[in-house]
Amino acid sequence: MFSAFKKRGAFLALLFSFALVAAACAEDEPAATSTAAPATTAAAPTTAAPTTAAPTTAAPTTLPPPAPGREVAACQVSDTGGIDDASFNASAWAGAQRAEAELEGVSIAFLESTDAADYRPNIDAFIAEGCDVILTIGFLLANDTAAAAADNPNQLFAIVDQSPGPFPPWADADGNMLSDYANLRGLTFQTDEAAFLAGYMAAGASETGVVGTFGGLPIPPVTIFMDGFVRGVDYYNTVKDASVVALGYDVESGEGQFTNNFDSLDDGRSFAETLVNNGADIVLPVAGPVGLGSAALCQDTGACLIVGVDADWNATAAEFSDVILTSILKNIDISIFNTINNVLVLESLGNPFNGTLANGGVGLAALQDNADRVSSELAQEVADLNDAIVAAGSLAEFLASMADA
Repeated sequence: MFSAFKKRGAFLALLFSFALVAAACAEDEPAATSTAAPATTAAAPTTAAPTTAAPTTAAPTTLPPPAPGREVAACQVSDTGGIDDASFNASAWAGAQRAEAELEGVSIAFLESTDAADYRPNIDAFIAEGCDVILTIGFLLANDTAAAAADNPNQLFAIVDQSPGPFPPWADADGNMLSDYANLRGLTFQTDEAAFLAGYMAAGASETGVVGTFGGLPIPPVTIFMDGFVRGVDYYNTVKDASVVALGYDVESGEGQFTNNFDSLDDGRSFAETLVNNGADIVLPVAGPVGLGSAALCQDTGACLIVGVDADWNATAAEFSDVILTSILKNIDISIFNTINNVLVLESLGNPFNGTLANGGVGLAALQDNADRVSSELAQEVADLNDAIVAAGSLAEFLASMADA
């Protein structure tokens, strides 16, 4: 099977050292879905929802072994960043690779989308090929995934950064669902929780008192990182009576700096350079491989450090380890692995999943080459902040409790 499709060997090591998230009993909590001069664009509205936040160790799965001889073909359709983007798509593919390596009877394949026009043809090609589950990687694939799932109710799907609800593309303008979507699993992530920790850390580690961020497109899975990061800087200022400036995103208006693409390394360099020229010495690029251009700028000039996104950039972009402070982990690989395992063992998708600090779905990567920029006191404050968000039940509830204090 899959002779017609491009497959790659193990080009990625397992990205994270987290134990498995218990996928079969995960609860659905819809996520807040947040070389020219930088453009200022209003972000799409973010639909913040309750979160459950926590330690970065996930509960082990308790699934039984699959039936003897059971086989599952898992097929992944990438976003335009490409399968080896060192970030979003790469993390998802690592989860699929792990499933193939560790779960007997699993085979995998992928199709890369170079343009949005590729999404539905790639999905349809995998339907025709007889894939057991089709994994679509990203918010931008929602329209085509929703339509394909409605058109093919017997085909199993999972999508990253969306979960069906009474809003387009899953419902009409009046909120009437276009399908029951029993054949689709949503995989969402409260990355604002981990980004909040990164913002606090960056504010404490900055030597200039200025940090910055920019995004690829003003869509919820991007702006949620930027929102959490800036809120973390603001919280640092509140508790420390400091005045660290966060450039690139305004929490109140939702406006910020966006490259409007996920593939131009030149834009990544240019946007980071603009932030650095305005005083930033720590930059959070939320734009997939575009951020590698930012890392190159930091490496070439020695003027800044990078906060990576989605995967641990010390693993996926190791050539830039000397300028990486930390990474905001969005453990897509775990959710993909567990979804495939559910299909193999349960012959079903499992409940919708929302990754939080509490269940290990999001977190911060370990400090490495630039650990000396984070004092032991600051590191302890970040750890305590993690625990406080978990205890509060969500970042929103934590911030509300602080406002009332």
